[in-house]
Amino acid sequence: MAFMGGNYTLFSALFTVLFGMMFQFDFFLNNSFEVVFLVFFLFQLNMIGFAFMFSSFISKSTSSTTVGFSVYIVGFLTQVVTAFGFPYSDNYPNTYRIIWSFFPPNLLAKALQLLADATAALKTLVSAGASDIYIWLVATFILWVALAIYLDNILPNASGVRKPCFYFLNPGYWSGKVETGWKGRICSCMRSPPPLEHTDPDDEDVLQEENIVKQQHREGAVDPNLAVQIHGLGKVYPGTTNIGCCSCKKSAPYHALKGLWVNFPKDQLFCLLGPNGAGKTTAINCLTGITPVTEGDALIYGHSIRSSVGMSNIQKMIGFDILWDALSGQEHLYLFASIKGMPPASLKLVVQKSLAEVRLTEAARVRARSYSGGMKRRLSVAIALIDYWYGPNNSKTCLGHYREAKKGRAVILTTHSMEEADILSDRIGIMTKGRLRCIGNSIRLKSRFGTGYIANISFLANGAATHHEEVKMFFKERLDVIVKEENKSFLTFVIPHDKEGLLTKFFEELENRAEEFGISDIQLSLTTLEEVFLNIAKQAEFESAAAEGRFTTLALSSGTSLQIPVGARYIGIPGTVSSENPRGVMVEVFWGQDDAGTLCISGHSDETPIPSNVQLGEVPSTNTRRNLLGRSETPRGIVIDPNEIGNTTS
Repeated sequence: MAFMGGNYTLFSALFTVLFGMMFQFDFFLNNSFEVVFLVFFLFQLNMIGFAFMFSSFISKSTSSTTVGFSVYIVGFLTQVVTAFGFPYSDNYPNTYRIIWSFFPPNLLAKALQLLADATAALKTLVSAGASDIYIWLVATFILWVALAIYLDNILPNASGVRKPCFYFLNPGYWSGKVETGWKGRICSCMRSPPPLEHTDPDDEDVLQEENIVKQQHREGAVDPNLAVQIHGLGKVYPGTTNIGCCSCKKSAPYHALKGLWVNFPKDQLFCLLGPNGAGKTTAINCLTGITPVTEGDALIYGHSIRSSVGMSNIQKMIGFDILWDALSGQEHLYLFASIKGMPPASLKLVVQKSLAEVRLTEAARVRARSYSGGMKRRLSVAIALIDYWYGPNNSKTCLGHYREAKKGRAVILTTHSMEEADILSDRIGIMTKGRLRCIGNSIRLKSRFGTGYIANISFLANGAATHHEEVKMFFKERLDVIVKEENKSFLTFVIPHDKEGLLTKFFEELENRAEEFGISDIQLSLTTLEEVFLNIAKQAEFESAAAEGRFTTLALSSGTSLQIPVGARYIGIPGTVSSENPRGVMVEVFWGQDDAGTLCISGHSDETPIPSNVQLGEVPSTNTRRNLLGRSETPRGIVIDPNEIGNTTS
């Protein structure tokens, strides 16, 4: 960018002077060529440095137009003032001249005034007459560039990344290595981040993974078979203060990551799943250096993410396409290959190969704005794997590219497609609320967290309609399960894990009677990964709701409404004690999740008597309660322990 700006400045100043001389303007003819050229060249160069410095305060491109136009208006007005002699005449103190000269348009106005005076007097202004202007233009250019670099480092970007106020005193800044004394340090003028929440994992696989990483971390040895190792990675976003007309509220800190300990071996694709807000994006942003970590660290091929060393080993492709509409696919790849530092002699071959692998050769010179959504996605894949194309020849589909790209590397994939995760991943981790809830391969997760097995029974095309009922009765009598999905050609049953011991004998008998039931095919599989994901996400919501003490309203079929804790399964209804039901009645509440993952009531069972063995706590009063405003409050239901209900039914 700086090189392009320098070239533009050079040619702009040169052509300005040449065209002025070509059109026989006295201003250009009566003054030395090098004097006029240097005035325009140094002024434009100074304005570039000034713009770079100003850009440190601008985060949105839409604001740059407003700021640029404002600088132009202010510059025009100050040039008019300068033309009338302020503050460069002897009538004004030298302090005014120094302050005034920091604004580049004022220096240009003074230089043009000197040139105009020389033109009017028919004298040639030589370099010595403009030496003070030159010194100021060069000195302030250096100042603006230095300030631009400094401010760009210490001011937080959109992701909150910033360096300490005195980062240039850190030896690691110049050497690229993390120094112990500076590790994780922030500017003293910033408040310390709130402490992280530390909780032991509930899942045995997650605990085992954490213990392995901690043991390797204590030993201090870097396993050459590991591409990435995460050491207690944590991220806390501090609370913000919202000032209103009559109040001042401060939001609580948000714990996005609560201590991740994970190994990512080479030659593996790890799929990181989780609902919105689980911490997936934060984890990826921390690993790629976009977001600063609050606690912990991660090693990528032995290099800490707190240092810029080793960042060249990272490639990232986000879930949406960040492309420049004005650039072609070929130009995008040239740009990113150059940023990666690939040899110039190899660029053409790498770009051609990348375009061919993602089937964009014919559209190589077409601008990205004309690409379809699929073409943009393929171009993003090519950009993310640009160094992979630089390696051995591989001709695969996009899914094949993911598999091949993990050779010698670790690929971390976040997706909401359970099918994609099931097919591609070697290991899967599911996050909720900033914590890793489970980890393992697809079969391991399905067997541990799924509801059981899925049995698909296909029927012959000419089979009798009674066969369906016979098979449903067969499953009901022997396994106590009912059909989940049904049509003319097949039945689907979900068999819980506790029936696993009966399955061998059951399916032997079913196969022996297949001809009798008109069965053409029997398939048995584990439950889907999507069901595992939903179960874990729902359990995390139950835990969160219980910890926060959230309540919601349950509307009963009788028209009564109750306040119940979010996640409660069995609820006793106060005021239902009668001679027929001496302990009252209860309902079972069914919970689902909305699109945002929040727990909501999906329905409830019919009212049934509360079993005699159930220990009831304090029964809420049935009297109408009123709040401070005199409005009646919805009565609260009686929470019943599900274990007691389970003991009763068993």
